[in-house]
Amino acid sequence: MHSKLALAVLALGAACTAPCVAQVAPEAAPSTTERGEPNVKRTVTEDGGARIDELRVRGQTERVTVTPKLGFRKPYEIITGNAGRDTFDGTGGARSAVGKRVWNVLDF
Repeated sequence: MHSKLALAVLALGAACTAPCVAQVAPEAAPSTTERGEPNVKRTVTEDGGARIDELRVRGQTERVTVTPKLGFRKPYEIITGNAGRDTFDGTGGARSAVGKRVWNVLDF
């Protein structure tokens, strides 16, 4: 009984999808820019003392990582003012931590 029902559902589904695909005009299909594909840009600036990696998504700076070349210093991140991160550090306004250096202790 269940196999006949499943077969009928599959046949009905196949019959419905074939004409629907044929009816879609090429102009109606969304382009890659309309789908929300982000524009990602990585910039690396390097000199004798440090390497700076900057990640921009849709024109907004998401991450700035500085890797010092001198000594055995660990890389650190500079907090940017994006809305996806809590930048309150308890000393003032909501944007008081923007521009400060942060070292990742546990990186997942």
